Amino acid sequence: MPITLDRPGASTADRELRAELVDRAAKLLPLLAGNADRTDRDRLVVKENIDAIAGAGLLSILQPARYGGLQTDFRTCLEVSREIARACGSTAWSTTLLNVCAWYAGLFPGQAQDDIWAREPGTRIAGVLAPTGTAREADGGIVVSGRWSPASGSAHAQWAILGVLRGTGDGLEPGLVLVPMAELAVEDTWFVAGMRGTASNTLAADEVLVPGHRYLAMPDALEGRYPTPHTDVALYRSAFVPVSALVLAGPQLGLAQAALDLVVEKAPHRKMTYTFYDSQSAAPTTQLALAQAASLIDSAHLHAYRAAAEIDEAAARGTYPGYDARARLRMDTGVAAVNAREAIRILMSAHGAGSFAEANPLQRIWRDSETGSRHAIVSPEVSAEVYGKSLLGIRGTVTDLV
Repeated sequence: MPITLDRPGASTADRELRAELVDRAAKLLPLLAGNADRTDRDRLVVKENIDAIAGAGLLSILQPARYGGLQTDFRTCLEVSREIARACGSTAWSTTLLNVCAWYAGLFPGQAQDDIWAREPGTRIAGVLAPTGTAREADGGIVVSGRWSPASGSAHAQWAILGVLRGTGDGLEPGLVLVPMAELAVEDTWFVAGMRGTASNTLAADEVLVPGHRYLAMPDALEGRYPTPHTDVALYRSAFVPVSALVLAGPQLGLAQAALDLVVEKAPHRKMTYTFYDSQSAAPTTQLALAQAASLIDSAHLHAYRAAAEIDEAAARGTYPGYDARARLRMDTGVAAVNAREAIRILMSAHGAGSFAEANPLQRIWRDSETGSRHAIVSPEVSAEVYGKSLLGIRGTVTDLV
């Protein structure tokens, strides 16, 4: 099959806007990098970061244009997330989740979208898709209770998208509900080794009434049947699970690139301890490690960008990828995450034990990558099983999330 790294129908204007948004992100890197250690220590992305990213329009890239959003595509989402992650993994992860949750909201009925953005176009949304809450029928809508984690970006959001199991005549149906953050409790539970600054705490609801128009049925969503009335907009025809997985690769790409850039910069000035080499850059072991890591990072980008191109092109054509195509897209995401993570591991060893000094950004990059790349929907092992079975004509035996 041909391998495409950008959707064939992308216009010059599309690419120019993407380049401009990436440039806006690049201009923020000194600020974000300067706040990265504080973000990690405080377990919260510094407000200054979020304000700067929002001010640059980088929290509106997947928001509907009718509410003032930029309504771009998933290649753009990847590139913006990647660029931000070169400075701070937690900031990039939070940005990514806030953006994709805006895309999820764009799939809901029009009235739900109006509830969020009609009066406040700058409203931000966090979310947890796992159906760990319950929903029962009631006058005026459904009543929701439960606990949801990890809710990345919730510290900077005014609304939340939450997964529930809704009782129906046929049993329990998984779905998503939209709830104002003001109606939820936040439990401080995010004590982790990496992606510490995402403040991915637990959200809790106790008998919260949700109007019926703020509900989205997951079985329909998984097949591309969205209740939004704006199906003429290509972005909101994109494939649900491939999108949900792929966006999480963006921060991994940036973290790996940041690690490579740092090791390459420092190598000429670091001695190769207990050897005759005056600098790491003179040692073949370092040279070979850098070549291997750089190639893995290239491969991660190629797989992620191919997946984005296929998602964006299918949406532009108004077609929903079949099961086998979606399985390959999920595999691409897993490969991208593993390659980025492995590249960072190689670079840590090449740089030496000093990589783990608290003052060295490499240790934070490593912790963030090791944590973020293990998100359940990215799981390389599950993705490989799904893809391998699909190649053999075996479908639907591992997970619904394909």
